[in-house]
Amino acid sequence: MSEVFFYHMTHTPLEQTLPVILGRSLEAGWRVVVRGRSPDHLTWLDERLWLGDEAGFLPHGLAGGPHDAAQPVLLTTDAALPEGVQALMSVDGAKVTAEEVAGLTRASILFDGNDPDAVAQARTQWTAITGAGVKAKYWSQESGRWEMKAES
Repeated sequence: MSEVFFYHMTHTPLEQTLPVILGRSLEAGWRVVVRGRSPDHLTWLDERLWLGDEAGFLPHGLAGGPHDAAQPVLLTTDAALPEGVQALMSVDGAKVTAEEVAGLTRASILFDGNDPDAVAQARTQWTAITGAGVKAKYWSQESGRWEMKAES
């Protein structure tokens, strides 16, 4: 059954949190799409992923390249999900719908807990997702480590 994890980042920024979650997703054997709203920010994230620890290398690419279909992790602003994707990660408030979640193993919504607009957007997404009957879990690092604070 599909589920959505909400990650309320307050102690580690996106460029540190995303690689951890991506690594776990790849270990599970999932093909992942990271959906953002800004091509410039996705390019910046792409660069950070390439600069990561060699032992934790995350094979990935930006959408629009010749090997999109073969990428285990594809960074995109596109609303359409490529065939064979099991996980979707939303960054920067990119939209996630209950309908598309139904076709996935997991969706994750990562948001900056220090940005009131990002928190408000995540609350709106929580209401829409859970209101549609999709199972969701809310993870917070308010205490300094990740803890599940709520689930629907």
